[in-house]
Amino acid sequence: MSSEDRHPPVALDASILALQGRVGDRVRGARTARGMSRRVLSEVSGVSPRYLAQLEGGEGNISIGLLFRVAEALGVSMEMLISPGDLTAEARRMAEAFVGADLATQAQVRTLLSGAATKAGRVCLIGLRGAGKSTLGAAAAKALDVPFIELNRAIEAAGGMPISEIMGLYGPEGYRQLEADALNKIVAEQDRVVVAVAGGIVGDSQTFERLLDRFHTVWLKASPEEHMARVRAQGDTRPMEGNPQAMAQLRLILTSRETEYARADAVLDTGGQGVSASLAALLALIDRNRFIPKDMP
Repeated sequence: MSSEDRHPPVALDASILALQGRVGDRVRGARTARGMSRRVLSEVSGVSPRYLAQLEGGEGNISIGLLFRVAEALGVSMEMLISPGDLTAEARRMAEAFVGADLATQAQVRTLLSGAATKAGRVCLIGLRGAGKSTLGAAAAKALDVPFIELNRAIEAAGGMPISEIMGLYGPEGYRQLEADALNKIVAEQDRVVVAVAGGIVGDSQTFERLLDRFHTVWLKASPEEHMARVRAQGDTRPMEGNPQAMAQLRLILTSRETEYARADAVLDTGGQGVSASLAALLALIDRNRFIPKDMP
């Protein structure tokens, strides 16, 4: 069957005309809601006033690229402009109110609609060993008057034995299951908490996705040299014993995990900073992003 048989020219032309009219109406409505003149929209989007007049009149066969620029200038999505479904009167009012709102209000609405509210006041520190997750996490929790949980300690409590024995008895799969269970327990029981997790949690995509969905995540970042120096300063010389390639391996681990760590809501570089400076920066970051709002019950 030919394309002409599937889409008769008359019906196709009518669909295109309906689309052009719908897009024109929505562009004009969004522009009006923002209190933006056509000339201002032209200057912001880079689309000529004549082209915009044709577009709003349902006469302009605008390219995808130009329509994207118009949508960006109006602060709306392409989907809103071209979607075939008609918005209800209430949805249209909400859309117009959003377009006309200030940037701070728009940001709050986006946060709510993105599901960030499901993160409550839970903060999770991620990163390689030696980044300062336990030290800074405990200090930040104390300053914020919220519980601090080191996930590995919760796993040990649930398993009834140290992590090394859990790994030896159940293997990585058993450990990952206990890790997921411990994380879910925190989500179920804590709305305000600071959590520190093992650096390898990014290796389990399902658990890591759950963490990103339910916690405000902060990647504590440092150089491989600083990670190694901090671990050794804690009295743990195992990473270097009998392993001249330890630093090269550490670099490789960091490189392999950077993409996942970078998915965190925020990044804090603790390189070259002492505990006091890093703690102040972490508390400022949490406050600035309202990860644990002071007015939250």
